Amino acid sequence: MKRADIFEFYRRLAEANPAPETELAYGNIYQLLVAVVLSAQATDAGVNKATRALFADVRDPQAMLDLGEDDLKQHIRTIGLFNTKAKNVIALSRLLVEQHGGAVPTDRDALQALPGVGRKTANVVLNVALGAETFPVDTHVFRIANRTGLAKGKTPAAVEAILERQTPAPFRVQAHHWLILHGRYTCKARAPECWRCAVIDLCAFRPKSASPRQTGGTPAQGELP
Repeated sequence: MKRADIFEFYRRLAEANPAPETELAYGNIYQLLVAVVLSAQATDAGVNKATRALFADVRDPQAMLDLGEDDLKQHIRTIGLFNTKAKNVIALSRLLVEQHGGAVPTDRDALQALPGVGRKTANVVLNVALGAETFPVDTHVFRIANRTGLAKGKTPAAVEAILERQTPAPFRVQAHHWLILHGRYTCKARAPECWRCAVIDLCAFRPKSASPRQTGGTPAQGELP
């Protein structure tokens, strides 16, 4: 995608949603970290439902340790991989207490040293909590970047590097929010709703799907290889 098209791509998404935000519910940076860890292979809505009662009582790492792994599992049992995630949340909480005075570090390397925290999770925390210009690549961002031609890469790391290099200055902080929301609600994995896409003429995806009203049925399905 050409530089001018990239700018226009983001400009249109920004015009439609000037202030995009994460859909994960949280009250502080620690709760955000936990929510992002829990969101792997799970929906934000599912995580929010599971953490509603949890976050009412647990606002810091020590409170999580006091709750304990077994009770944490009961809170998050509706989330996929909840056993492994509970172990990681307890382990990262212990490290935060023992090595960081109970505070969430604001350095990517220190974040990634925590159990269950990869580069994407660290990038989300730094971006959402601190406004850092990071480009977390989840399944939605990876799909949108490749499908549209915005940032074609074979791995999340490759896509992240291209997005970081090519995203224009006015859109850098909120770029991944626009891409996630576009992928979640418009450019869906199996049935992209091209007929209502704000960037349809800038997108490399073929074939474009037609409105159900135009086809008399469901939208055409498709995914770039």
